[in-house]
Amino acid sequence: MNLPNLLTLIRILLVPILVVVLMTRVQHHQIIGAVVFWAASITDFYDGYLARKYRQITVLGKLLDPLADKLLIAAALISLIELNKTPAWMVFIILAREMAITGLRGLASEEGITIPADWIGKWKLGAQIAAISCLIFGPVLDGWLYLWTGLPVFHQWSVAMFFRGALNTHEPWGLFVGFGQILMWVSLILAIWSAIVYFMTFWRKVGSRILTGTGRLTGEDSSEHRP
Repeated sequence: MNLPNLLTLIRILLVPILVVVLMTRVQHHQIIGAVVFWAASITDFYDGYLARKYRQITVLGKLLDPLADKLLIAAALISLIELNKTPAWMVFIILAREMAITGLRGLASEEGITIPADWIGKWKLGAQIAAISCLIFGPVLDGWLYLWTGLPVFHQWSVAMFFRGALNTHEPWGLFVGFGQILMWVSLILAIWSAIVYFMTFWRKVGSRILTGTGRLTGEDSSEHRP
């Protein structure tokens, strides 16, 4: 196993640790959970970077990398529901999008077509990582800064009042927690947007085969019967 695949495997192994830390609410769970989440997120960057730099891209890596990303984000978001930091309906839409895109990607692969991730999907992942980071570690950081500075902005952020009402929560928000809630909305919008773009790309490349029944999905591949 090469180094990029090892980093991907480490990211997968960090997922259950993150869930246990956050859901059992061990002492300093927010700090420990943030460190675990950041460590896993860093491996997401370096496994791809090292694989490209040293030309160690493998089939196993292509399979494990997106799986590890989805497991990490899903584990963090579900844990945030338990911590009452984000609503279940929002997490459901985001995770449903991931499952739908995974299914479409599998269908496209069956037809021998690869649809790469676009910039919207990358921004979506970045917004999710930033939102989760703010929601996990934000309360601690806001508390520290409020104690050190006494500034009300770290105790209750007026700009986030709308989001508090939309999420049906009465918990006072500080600056970083407020940013986290706003970034969750941003990631939700990007998730829906990227899903629409991906489906349009999928239909443009595969739709004609489905309608005519000439592809592997709805009929027999005509290339298999060529002499």
